[in-house]
Amino acid sequence: MATSSTLSQTQRYAAGALLALALRQAQIHQSVLLGSHGLDDDPAAANPSLADHVDARHLWTHDSHGLLRPVLRFLEIDHKAWPGVETTAATSDPKHHIGAFLRKVFEDEDDGEKAAGERSDHELALAKAVDAMVMGLENDVVAADELMIAASAEDDEGSPASSPGGSRAKDYRKMAVLYMLLSACVADVNMAEEGMGSPRVRKGYDARHRVALRLLATWLDVKWIKMEAIEIMVACSAMAAAKEEEQSRGNESPNSRWENWKRGGIIGAAALTGGTLMAISGGLAAPAIAAGFTALAPTLHTLVPLIGASGFAAIATAAGHTAGSVAVAASFGAAGAGLTGTKMAKRIGSVKEFEFKAIGENHNQGRLAVAILVTGFAFTEEDYIKPWEGWKTNLERYILQWESKHIIGVSTAIRDWLASRFAMELMREGAMQTVLCGIVSAFAWPAYVVSAADFIDSKWSIAIDRSDKAGKILAEVLLKGLQGSRPVTLIGFSLGARVVFKCLQELALLGNNEGIVERAVLIGAPVSDKGELWEPARKMVAGRFVNVYSTNDWILGITFRASLLTQGLAGIQAVHVPGVENVDVTELVVGHSSYLTLVKQILDQLELNTYYPVFYPSTPRSK
Repeated sequence: MATSSTLSQTQRYAAGALLALALRQAQIHQSVLLGSHGLDDDPAAANPSLADHVDARHLWTHDSHGLLRPVLRFLEIDHKAWPGVETTAATSDPKHHIGAFLRKVFEDEDDGEKAAGERSDHELALAKAVDAMVMGLENDVVAADELMIAASAEDDEGSPASSPGGSRAKDYRKMAVLYMLLSACVADVNMAEEGMGSPRVRKGYDARHRVALRLLATWLDVKWIKMEAIEIMVACSAMAAAKEEEQSRGNESPNSRWENWKRGGIIGAAALTGGTLMAISGGLAAPAIAAGFTALAPTLHTLVPLIGASGFAAIATAAGHTAGSVAVAASFGAAGAGLTGTKMAKRIGSVKEFEFKAIGENHNQGRLAVAILVTGFAFTEEDYIKPWEGWKTNLERYILQWESKHIIGVSTAIRDWLASRFAMELMREGAMQTVLCGIVSAFAWPAYVVSAADFIDSKWSIAIDRSDKAGKILAEVLLKGLQGSRPVTLIGFSLGARVVFKCLQELALLGNNEGIVERAVLIGAPVSDKGELWEPARKMVAGRFVNVYSTNDWILGITFRASLLTQGLAGIQAVHVPGVENVDVTELVVGHSSYLTLVKQILDQLELNTYYPVFYPSTPRSK
């Protein structure tokens, strides 16, 4: 481990073991839906077969996945201890181990007053850098310098910040642990050199790592926005080091900054961010972050001896061009997604339109996670974007615009029929609710309902066919890594939800594609609720998989059942598959077109950044 690490060998071992436990627990939570479980409850206890009779090769901690052993090597944990860490992670009763390893992380070894003081200073500097970045992410451009003044005053007064046992010292240690573990998760560690196990299945930031870090942040009681701040700091420092490496080719040495970064010299690499953030981010909340890092620079530059005080200016200059940084850092996903303007060389079937459009301001700013948002009900092309505007997230976001001619056509046909006098009379009589609640077969529907289905069916059938093919193309895009080898959140509503579902099915069908998708949200999905379809798709999603439905969405029920002659439908009822989070929004949704204006509210109430399932069925909580 590089000398810039603030953690002792024992603490690094404990941190690696905690990540191993988090990986295993996150894997269990794919099949055991949380909700009533407390943080220390063992979800596997409700289903012992999850812990027993599982082929070890399927465990996320098994070396065939390349998720754990490269991290352990990065941390310079003795390879003889690796099997013990893996065995501990696979236990069905992790709660005692979690507490023990957390205590080890916070305990300081008796390594001398000077070393303890330096470690405390380094961890304080990193924590301040994270706080400054958080201010930028929250668009608080006022109080960055006030934070620095307050923190300095507390330290001068001998607050617990300088006390190894103080609560502030523990908070600073948390930042050091998360920074180091994230660095280990994204670093390209060569496992083949010493024959210590399988290398990573794919380079970059694996979605399963991000879910495990999300759980670990929960155990540490750290707000997720701080982890997002750390992601940007790691991304910017990697881009800076990679850019300098690119410029110094031909004069390479084994001690190059990029090699040091990959091999573990990143725990203090927040220093790099001080000089490069503004150049790479393009002005991300400039006043707050600039003020924060200017105040921190005198301390931060000591964290990476190989950079030194003069390195700030040099690295800032080297990384000054975003395009160059994009080119050298795309392999692990710091930047450089190739989604915008993507034109697929291979078209599937008769799909004529399939392209991504950037939305929001988080592009080329070192974001290590991506959201792809898929509209499936629209009256104009603007409706592909409007539902997602205003949703506050730190993800880099892209809208998928696909087959707008057919989506607008079927949506308009439904609207026109709903506006007819005949349809309004049926709604007043409550006939459509009868269809949803009591009729098993489409062949048994009353004639007036069949006429409605026939009116819409031809356009709907074409749209269903296109959505299935668009889902396959989306899977192809993700497999090519055009998102920059970063964890992806997939969200779709109406036929867009079917695109997402078909994408997940395709990933499952092609095999060994876990680790691409972090979260998936299907809203008003025209998808059968049959478990045999959902179970493989569920395994492709590392974290939360949410099915949002409304029991009174009779338009969805009629059109979908008429075309596929199926009763069970995810968009109007719960899906009874372990690990699928069902959310009933009946009280919000008047009809299927309501999703056009309700997507943002639904996403806000889902609170997707929480590890555990959360949904507030009424209005969002007041702050």
